[in-house]
Amino acid sequence: MSMTALAGDERLPLYQRLAEVLRRDVMEGVRRPGDRMPSETALSAEYGLAPGTVRQALSALVDDGLLERFHGRGTFVRRPSFDRSLFRFFRFRDASGEWRIPESRILKRSVEPAPSHIARQLRIKDGEPAISMSRLRLLNEAPVLAEEIWLPKARFGAFLDLSESAIGPLLYPVYDAQCGQLVARAEETLTAEPASRETARLLRIDTGAPVIVIDRLAKGFDDTPLEWRRSKGRADQFHYHTEIR
Repeated sequence: MSMTALAGDERLPLYQRLAEVLRRDVMEGVRRPGDRMPSETALSAEYGLAPGTVRQALSALVDDGLLERFHGRGTFVRRPSFDRSLFRFFRFRDASGEWRIPESRILKRSVEPAPSHIARQLRIKDGEPAISMSRLRLLNEAPVLAEEIWLPKARFGAFLDLSESAIGPLLYPVYDAQCGQLVARAEETLTAEPASRETARLLRIDTGAPVIVIDRLAKGFDDTPLEWRRSKGRADQFHYHTEIR
């Protein structure tokens, strides 16, 4: 098998150049979430590099969160699952105590000029067309989260044509499959505030009752903002758990 020439800035260490080649493969869809990466031996042979150099490159991508290792199975392109991060904050369990992903009910989906604070988050121009969506999350028919979501229309135009049944409760797999936009990471900020009249109506609580607010900015592997989301949930259903080692 002929060797593949290693692209990139020749002034950089070889492991960094290989890491960037593999990163670009993921960004361009050559390797998809859940795909198994070639072994260190195979990559060494393909690029003519020492196994230690390949190991460094893969380790750097694992540290960046692009790849994940499973003992005895190999290294895989990480499959992000951000909806489950809400389990750190809210008790989404059914009567049997099992974790449940809340159902989704889209209340509004339209194209609107992006307000300045949304445009700043998404790095688009003020007033540029964006998709605005209001969504209610329910567990056993009871509302648990009210969400406001914004997407750049230029990247997510296909999302407008999907039926609600085709979207389902998890948005990121839909962004990937239908719009070619893969969410790789997200930043979250958590605050608390009194419920507005509209939020109280949606969550079936009293106006002014405390709610937890989670602002999330989801980004691609190249750090491009893809989605801004604000989720509001009842404070009496809030809890926080973390493990510190």
